[in-house]
Amino acid sequence: SDEGFRGIMIHLEPGLNSVTTEGDMVAAGAGIPMARFVDFCVQHDMAGVEMLAGIPGTLGGGVIMNAGAYGGEISTHLVDVEVLREGKIVRVPKGQIGFSYRHSALEGSVVLGARFRLPAGDKAELMRSRRELLIKRNRAQPVNMPNSGSMFKNPAGNHAAKLIDEAGLKGTRRGGAGISNLHANFIVNYGGAKARDVVELLELAHSAVFKKTGVNMELEIKLIGFPENIYEEIYA
Repeated sequence: SDEGFRGIMIHLEPGLNSVTTEGDMVAAGAGIPMARFVDFCVQHDMAGVEMLAGIPGTLGGGVIMNAGAYGGEISTHLVDVEVLREGKIVRVPKGQIGFSYRHSALEGSVVLGARFRLPAGDKAELMRSRRELLIKRNRAQPVNMPNSGSMFKNPAGNHAAKLIDEAGLKGTRRGGAGISNLHANFIVNYGGAKARDVVELLELAHSAVFKKTGVNMELEIKLIGFPENIYEEIYA
């Protein structure tokens, strides 16, 4: 929100940013950047996470949101998650987390780290695959401009970008923000964009797609510091 957030933000990267092997598992802190986590696994000949390399943010956020790309999800090879509950550190096994598309039952929890059991891979092949996926991402997404990543979840059997594009909204601007001409599910900052500009574009995209197709797109991003009824405005 342009008004800020009335609460406390904790930056995990400076402290909870370790990644190590524990027997046949990889243990990583919630604050480690996703790209560094992927690189560690690739360098140790461990497969199954290379498609996550281009996803921004940290491992903890990726686990909570069940981040994924190109048909893979971070939860696929996850064993358990370390969380803080009532002042105690506990390990929650994957089966109790309720993972689904871009969602988990961990939302609202304090995640400290996670462990993974990854299949063996060939380092050279994994590096090649990661490089190809990053090139594909960089060609399809506006990575050279400030943005918040994908705005809406892909509806079942469809793509949010395709629906927004077919609604004729590519290039539409509000203030300093605009729906990307390269990828319609990205809102970019052309300079001086306000959070309110972004929300107006979210409302416009949701409304236009719903009127045209009847598809009720769900937000993938999280809105922090806004009134609770902001979701009602978008889904109106």
